[in-house]
Amino acid sequence: MGNSNVEVGKVLEIFEVGPCENAHQMGFLIGQRFSSQIRSRLTRDLILQNQLLPFAQTSQSQPLIQALCSNNQNKFPKYWEELVGIAEGSGVPVLDIILINFRKEILPFLPKTELTTPVEDPSDDCSDVLAVSESMAVAAHNEDANFALVGHTYLIKGTLSNGLTYTAYTYAGELPSCAFAFNNHGLAFTLNSVPPSENEIVAGGIGRNFISRDLLEATSINDALSKICSSEASVGHSYNLIETRTRRILNVETASRNRSSVYEIGATPFFHANMYLHLQVHQVQDENSLSRQKKAASLPKSSRKDFLSLLGDTEDPKYPIYMEGPTLYTLCTVVIDLDEQTVSIIQGNPKKEEVSHIFALSSTDFKVA
Repeated sequence: MGNSNVEVGKVLEIFEVGPCENAHQMGFLIGQRFSSQIRSRLTRDLILQNQLLPFAQTSQSQPLIQALCSNNQNKFPKYWEELVGIAEGSGVPVLDIILINFRKEILPFLPKTELTTPVEDPSDDCSDVLAVSESMAVAAHNEDANFALVGHTYLIKGTLSNGLTYTAYTYAGELPSCAFAFNNHGLAFTLNSVPPSENEIVAGGIGRNFISRDLLEATSINDALSKICSSEASVGHSYNLIETRTRRILNVETASRNRSSVYEIGATPFFHANMYLHLQVHQVQDENSLSRQKKAASLPKSSRKDFLSLLGDTEDPKYPIYMEGPTLYTLCTVVIDLDEQTVSIIQGNPKKEEVSHIFALSSTDFKVA
């Protein structure tokens, strides 16, 4: 890796927070603790600096940004308080935090001019391989992001006053988690972005980061499903819901206007990149996803080791499944094993199976196994 400023391979920090008096305090403590990572991320985020912030200064952006703020604040007042707390704790403008949390809901509405190419946001591409058979029940997920996010993520272990605890992989400055998480109800999830075409997007709807923040508090897979299906999302998303108690994994694809499709994972391994596979939605063709989907179809998938080997595949020079820059980078791989009841985080190529963190899902406080 040529970029000496970026701390590749740095150990992922875990911050334990809560119970707090209120949501604002929780956000404030997270913002304070990770102030330097948040500030550094905002400075390096070129889409924020070159596109979102200039757009936010124009009068035409105001109705959209105001609708996003008021609709999300009305639906999820606590999470809104948490977001404001993150900004205040880290000492950065609330607008910057709003823009990075709603980037997917704002970018499609940036004015198209002859000078600008369509806004490509390579901020998140992820790959998941999932199976529930007699011999194994595993969800394995590559968390891919823009290279600028390397060194700008952390784990939040939050405890709420009602006793619920969650552990969430978090991008600096964003609500936990836009990536993957698990809680002490035996529920876990991983996320894949999907690209609905512009006419499928509802301006000012509920943001994906608010929906996934709500999932952290789901008490069961059915509760999570109802949260997703009633979410009134602005854009679309793909959710992999995992419940250890019932040994179930569901892939849920969603779009605006409360459209969703649920696919129950069985013995046939299921690979998901960043395209809709079963919800009928007009979508933007993503060469990167199509390439990964095709490659995954050709690789063996009969064991956990195969899953990690697949997620570590670098054969395709243009669109590898495991990404090492210059634009996209696989930040880490998470393996959720429903039979072992463990969540393992691997930093580096998952083929090497160098686990940096392992959590026991069965123990109430996720003591490291």
